[in-house]
Amino acid sequence: MASVDVTVRGAGIFGLSVAWACARRGASVAVIDPAGPGAGSSGGLVGALAPHVPENWNPKKAFQLESLLMAEGFWHEVARTGGVSPDYARLGRLQPVADDHGVELARARVETARDLWGDAAAWEVIRAEAAGPWAPVTPTGWLIRDTLSAQMAPRRACAALRAALEVRDVHVQTEGDDAGAVIHATGWRGLQELSEALGRKVGTGVKGQAVLLRHDAGAVPQVFAGGLHIVPHGDGTVALGSTTERDFDDPASTDGQCDDLVERAALAMPVLHGAEVIERWAGVRPRARSRAPMLGGWPDRPGHFIANGGFKIGFGMAPKVAEVMADLVLEGRDEIPEGFRVEDSL
Repeated sequence: MASVDVTVRGAGIFGLSVAWACARRGASVAVIDPAGPGAGSSGGLVGALAPHVPENWNPKKAFQLESLLMAEGFWHEVARTGGVSPDYARLGRLQPVADDHGVELARARVETARDLWGDAAAWEVIRAEAAGPWAPVTPTGWLIRDTLSAQMAPRRACAALRAALEVRDVHVQTEGDDAGAVIHATGWRGLQELSEALGRKVGTGVKGQAVLLRHDAGAVPQVFAGGLHIVPHGDGTVALGSTTERDFDDPASTDGQCDDLVERAALAMPVLHGAEVIERWAGVRPRARSRAPMLGGWPDRPGHFIANGGFKIGFGMAPKVAEVMADLVLEGRDEIPEGFRVEDSL
């Protein structure tokens, strides 16, 4: 490669997506990650692409909605270019409703979803039997079903992006020098580095553990029950996740909290009782202080940019994050919403 317009440091979901958005616009791109593509929290198991509650609208929720609606086209082009499927499927989500107050609140959100999501997706309150055999246990007999949520296999998504980038002669390198504009998408350790450089804490790492079960549920919605994500994948597995651990000694160790995930999943979805555990996983997700993705220029470091802080919604936010960063770096067009800028975490 004779010259490089953009160097992306970090080959997780944000780094690979931003590299793809820049490359497809004709930029010459280098991606550098000592651990390789999808080696950090982006190499997890769960892959739940789900919206926030449709109320109390704010720039973060609006940005997320745009990204979720962009996702199908984004991933279709990635798969078509590189020939690797990310196992993306927009199959919706089911949530049990715990009590009468919850039913009332869920029904009120039917209208707010219609106002905020328009015809793009629906938020419904349905009887459990309408969901068929994949219905979670619900004390009231009612479920929330939304048609905006989607699911994907995180590792397959990273592999799909890598394959698409290679078609455009962009290869993930383990080392290399900065050239052109430099985008730092370096996960939780990158947030530590940025905090040290700025002299104040702008983000942190939050560990999560997840479990993969052998169970072929078919093409059914994901389930969110009691804070637990239950996400079926197209390869005959179901992912469970995840824990939230702000204090940890070993970023990659698993423990009895994985057993708790399996027990909770069997209570929420009895059909999963006795399913074989085929993998336990742990990783550290980057959480910006603002809790929104952190995007924009690195303060007092011209030519350097930040794309970090995906936390639990990084895969869902990635298509829109990629386009916004490509706009900023390649065209000088700043479309970063309020609350997402690096300065918002200072």
